[in-house]
Amino acid sequence: MNIIGPDYLVFGVDDMAACTEFLTAFGLEPVNVTENGGLFAALDGTGIIVRHKNDPDLPAALPNGAMLRQQVYGVRSDADIAAIADELAKDRKVHRLADGTIETTDDLGFALKFQVTVRKQLDMPAEKINAPGAPAQRAPNELGVWDDMPAKPRTLSHNVLFVPDMEAATGFYCNRLGFVITDELQGAGPFLRPKANDDHHTLFFIRTPEHMKGMEHLAFHMGGPTELMVAGTRLMNKGFESFWGPGRHKFGSNWFWYFKSPLGCNVEYDADMDKHDDSWVARQRPISPEASQMFLLQFREKWIPGPGPKP
Repeated sequence: MNIIGPDYLVFGVDDMAACTEFLTAFGLEPVNVTENGGLFAALDGTGIIVRHKNDPDLPAALPNGAMLRQQVYGVRSDADIAAIADELAKDRKVHRLADGTIETTDDLGFALKFQVTVRKQLDMPAEKINAPGAPAQRAPNELGVWDDMPAKPRTLSHNVLFVPDMEAATGFYCNRLGFVITDELQGAGPFLRPKANDDHHTLFFIRTPEHMKGMEHLAFHMGGPTELMVAGTRLMNKGFESFWGPGRHKFGSNWFWYFKSPLGCNVEYDADMDKHDDSWVARQRPISPEASQMFLLQFREKWIPGPGPKP
């Protein structure tokens, strides 16, 4: 099953205007967005779909009213959709839509959809670094940072779910959909990647009581740590609240900066995540600040008297 990762995450929200303001400020592009919602896209076409919580076309909400309504996974081909449908139809209803996609639920009741991926192949440079002892990556007079430099989310990276039954959640995604555990924070949960994606993780679980079931956070890959810092600083300067970061994780090695959002979860910029193949041996560490972050920085608006940096 060649599952690549999340194409879209679908939310039913209370305040459409607040979600539109936040997601646009975050750097996502509104696509056919109206007062009833729409898609907010990263550069490769993946993104967040937002509708009002009472929209009858949304999948049913979880019993606790969580705003996450559906995870839409991209796969490589129609043959992969057929294989997933055949596997999951063994013990649950799988609804086949006219456009060739399928909808179902996982073992904890989260709504799922599978489609041939919408991800566009990006042809963009990564952040360039100059360091003593290595060839320069930036040419003479080529700047590494400037005031109006672009810093847009490139692709939907991963999402993190609060789950009350860790064994059921892990068993479903690994045994039924072919996800692989890359690492585990004991006391929280495992990091998972699907077979057709070599990112350290596209999915992570955190064990919680039933009433907390839902989305903890979602993340978008940036072009490098500088883009992450620039985008996060711009978001702070627009008045949005940081939740955690900036910093760098140990598992996955990715830089992170999380922000509070009106989606009922946190939304993260991330950058420079590790890649893995099937030869990787998963690590385990007890959950702690030391295990989850290599270092943690603190945002300060300015360090000398005078106006702060431009938004």
